[in-house]
Amino acid sequence: MADGTTGGTPGARRLVLLRHAKSAWPDGVPDAQRPLNGRGRRDARAVWQWLRAHVDGLGAVVCSPAQRTRETWAIASAELDGPPSVLFDDRVYGAPPDDLLAVIRDLPDDAGTALLIGHNPGVADLVDLLSGEGREMRTSSISVLAWDGGWADAAADVAELRDHVTPRG
Repeated sequence: MADGTTGGTPGARRLVLLRHAKSAWPDGVPDAQRPLNGRGRRDARAVWQWLRAHVDGLGAVVCSPAQRTRETWAIASAELDGPPSVLFDDRVYGAPPDDLLAVIRDLPDDAGTALLIGHNPGVADLVDLLSGEGREMRTSSISVLAWDGGWADAAADVAELRDHVTPRG
């Protein structure tokens, strides 16, 4: 939907949580600078094919500044039609779920659907916190959560887990 709302319901929110694609472990490279490996690049394309088919009206994107999340988004934005601009937010890198909640609560009110690209264990813990349903967030895993209300209403057990997949390329 062009307006970024979910199902046309005013005040409905849909949060798409994505763990970055598989990264390499080069010697001497700091964690934040680790790039995607070959499998990660293939899987990132599969992620975006899934998102293009199942998530419409993406209104906001928040991404960890780590190299592997940046590369995951770069592949994504090339695959999506008219992707929104991305906000690289230092608070997402290595964040526990409470810190990620603060990021979500800062999302723009006019975005009905938002994507957060981050890391484990924070992303997996956030799925569990918001929905009460623990899911394994392997590399390239996606969880789609939805609730009525604003981003500021993001809290424990507020959301319904609508989808959980791990696309592979």
